Amino acid sequence: MPHGADEETPVFVISVAAQLSGLHAQTLRSYDRMGLVSPGRTAGGGRRYSMRDIALLREVQRLSQEEGVNLAGIKRIIELENQVEALQSRIAELTEELATAYAAAEQAAAAVHRSYRKDLVPMKQETALVVWKPRRRR
Repeated sequence: MPHGADEETPVFVISVAAQLSGLHAQTLRSYDRMGLVSPGRTAGGGRRYSMRDIALLREVQRLSQEEGVNLAGIKRIIELENQVEALQSRIAELTEELATAYAAAEQAAAAVHRSYRKDLVPMKQETALVVWKPRRRR
């Protein structure tokens, strides 16, 4: 990988991506047209594949060859995996927000407790006599 690039950085031309994935370049073009793998594009329109794209191409090949899944099924699997990933990311965000809200609530409760008057003295609870007078009926 080039310096400063990560697995999402589109760097590989189609011929290199074909070699790395073990597929023919025409197959990569076909997968791109079908929306199975969507590589980045250069200003001139050339395809550039990332390491994530290469891994996805390998997974498409594995599902097709070893599992016997057709390309429409593979596309649906990819869509569902992307949806799961997005939902997991959202859950992580919401969990973080919830933790922040809990911390803020605890701080607010502590501030209220600190504001209580210190001169109040707790008293013993004793038995009390309550006189009840029922209302007269009219």
